[in-house]
Amino acid sequence: MSTTPVITSLLDTDLYKFTMWQTLLHRHPQTQAEYRFVCRNQPGYPLAELKADVERELEALCSLSFRADELAYVKGLRFIKSDFVDFLRIFRFQRDFVEVTTDGAQLNIVARGPQVHVMGFEIPVLAIVNELYFRRLDTPAVRAEGQRRLDAKIAALQAFSAEVLPQRHPFDLFDFGLRRRFSGAWQREVVTQLRDALPQHFKGSSNVLLAKELGLVPIGTMAHEYLQTYQALGTVRLRDHQKAALEDWVQEYRGDLGTALTDVVGMDAFLADFDLYFAKLFDGLRHDSGDPVVWGEKALAHYAKLRIDPHTKRLVFSDGLTVTKAIELYRHFADRVQLGFGIGTHLSNDLGLTPLNIVMKLTHANGQPVAKLSDSPGKTLCDDETFLAYLRQVFGIKS
Repeated sequence: MSTTPVITSLLDTDLYKFTMWQTLLHRHPQTQAEYRFVCRNQPGYPLAELKADVERELEALCSLSFRADELAYVKGLRFIKSDFVDFLRIFRFQRDFVEVTTDGAQLNIVARGPQVHVMGFEIPVLAIVNELYFRRLDTPAVRAEGQRRLDAKIAALQAFSAEVLPQRHPFDLFDFGLRRRFSGAWQREVVTQLRDALPQHFKGSSNVLLAKELGLVPIGTMAHEYLQTYQALGTVRLRDHQKAALEDWVQEYRGDLGTALTDVVGMDAFLADFDLYFAKLFDGLRHDSGDPVVWGEKALAHYAKLRIDPHTKRLVFSDGLTVTKAIELYRHFADRVQLGFGIGTHLSNDLGLTPLNIVMKLTHANGQPVAKLSDSPGKTLCDDETFLAYLRQVFGIKS
C-alpha cells in the first residue's frame, strides 16, 4: 500500500476552481457555504471502509501550501490578478472545515465554512476517494487493460484525423478527468500519451498541475457552484441570479474565460437570460446535461435569432463524453460552429473497472439551499424539495 499522499501539490486541481475562487473572493468574500460528498452508484465495496484513510489524506492536504514556482505559474495566467496570488500565497486548507463520518456502508464528507476557504476541497476530496478506492482493485492486468483501451482510443482518433474532413472548424480535445480519475499517476500517463500522439487535436487539460508540468494549456471557466451561489446571495432576485453571475464574470475577466455553463436551471431558462449583451460578450457555451444534439441546435438557433455569426462562437461538450460520441458530435456540428470536447472519466478511468459516480456539490450558501436542476433528471441536486419547487416555479419549469 502506497504511503505517498494522493495530493502532493495544491495545483493538482481543476482550473475552474481558481477562476471561480478569484471571482468570489473579489465580489462575495463573506459567503458561507456547505459542500457535500455523494456517491450516485453502487461501489464494489463500502466506501465507509475508507474513512480512516480519507482522514489521513485530509491531514496531508491541509499541510500543503502553494510553492513559489506554482505561484509564479498561476501569476503568469493573464486572467489571474496579483492580489489573488497574494491570497494563495498564505492560503491553507483548514482541517476544522471538513468532516468525515460514516452511516452504515456510506461515506459522508461535508465541507462547511467561508466559501473562499471550503470551495477548494471538492476536487482533492474526489481525487482522494477515487484513488483510495481503486488502490484495492489495482493489478497489472487492470493497468494492461487500461493501456489497451487507451491505445484503441488513440488509434481511432488518428484514423479519424487522417480522413479528408469538409468541416470548417478543427476537432479540439481536452482532458477533463481529474475528479474521477483512477489515480494521479494514471491521469498523467494518459495525458502524456495523448499530448504526444495527437498534437493536432489534444489541446489541454483542466488539471493545472499537469498543464504546468507537461507544457499544456490549462482549460476551464466556471462550474455549477458559481451560478448556484448567486441563488442565495440575497442581493438579487432568484429570477435574476444567472444574469447577476454572468455580469460579475464579465466584469471580473473583461473578455477572458468566455465559456458560460448553461444547465444550472436548464438550457431554456438559461437562454431566456442569455440576451444579445451576454451572447456577444461570451465566446461560447458549455454543455453538461441533456441531449447534446438538441442542446447544440438550441444554441445555434439562439445565436441565429440574435443575428450572431455562429462561426465566431464555440460550443464545448463535456457531459459523459466518449471518443466515439465526440466524433459523432463533431460530424454533426463542425461546419457550423467552433467546437471543443472535454472528456473526463472515459479517458482517466477506463480500465475495465466500474468508475465511481461521485460528486461533491454546493448544497447551501449563507444558510439557504441552492439547487441544480440541469437538463438530465438524474443530475438534479438538492435535498430541499420546497426550494426545488420554488425554483421551478420562478423559472416556469415543469417538474
